[in-house]
Amino acid sequence: MALTYSTLQTQIAGFLDRTDLTAQIPTFIELAEAAINRDVRHWQMEKRAEATFNERYEPLPTDWISARRISVSGDTQLDLISQAKMLELRQLGGNAGGEPRYYAISASQLEFYPTPDGDYNGSMIYYARVPSLSDSETSNWLLADSPDVYLYGALIHSAPYLQEDTRAGIWAGLYQSAVQRLNATSNEDLYSGSGLTIR
Repeated sequence: MALTYSTLQTQIAGFLDRTDLTAQIPTFIELAEAAINRDVRHWQMEKRAEATFNERYEPLPTDWISARRISVSGDTQLDLISQAKMLELRQLGGNAGGEPRYYAISASQLEFYPTPDGDYNGSMIYYARVPSLSDSETSNWLLADSPDVYLYGALIHSAPYLQEDTRAGIWAGLYQSAVQRLNATSNEDLYSGSGLTIR
């Protein structure tokens, strides 16, 4: 049976053998989601967004974690640079305008160089945060595919609250193992080919 937000909470309480954590378990899950968004990189987290780039700064999508690829005018891929390199380019190039070739993350925005001198069709493929579970959003792709990541992630965050839980190391090891397997499976899905073709 697939877990839902409600049954995940029941499972967490069962693993902890506690019936008095009803108010705390949603927080354990929320903290687990924060860790998951730092640790997991899976192809199901990838999103595509189309935008018109016509300003020096453009807002990031609200669910943004990190970029996979940003391109303009079809297939011209932009290179990610540091803010220091961006400043250097602007100093050397006199804040030139043109078709963007570089971008940096600046104050939760994309900063382009050269500054767009018109409307450029932009495309972003990026890692998005896993949709948060709640009473109204009872499942997501991660809970359906890898409930162990959620379960052990939440159990890790129960340990500081309980203060005497000696199983924290066990939960952490099981969580890390589940995340590694999930990331490895994603890499296999993305990069494994069909092998040799006999002609």
